Amino acid sequence: MRKPELAAAIAERADLSKDKASQVLNVILDEITGSVSSGQDVSLIGFGTFTVRERAARTGKNPQTGQPLKIPASKTVAFKPGKGLKDAVAR
Repeated sequence: MRKPELAAAIAERADLSKDKASQVLNVILDEITGSVSSGQDVSLIGFGTFTVRERAARTGKNPQTGQPLKIPASKTVAFKPGKGLKDAVAR
């Protein structure tokens, strides 16, 4: 499912126009993005938690030449599914 399809499903279930549902979805995604980018976890009970994880600097290997190279430290977003989502997928 892509974003427009999700907005259409929200519109149908919440009795909203597609434009209004798309606005709501964009605001939700913007708030999640803003919170996670500022270092806060976002927990949606039953669905899951978005967190920032730090990856340490490490040495990698260029697959073409085999030469070692330094991979700098970085941050990434992790998602840990909640019990409700895990149970729904397991069915």
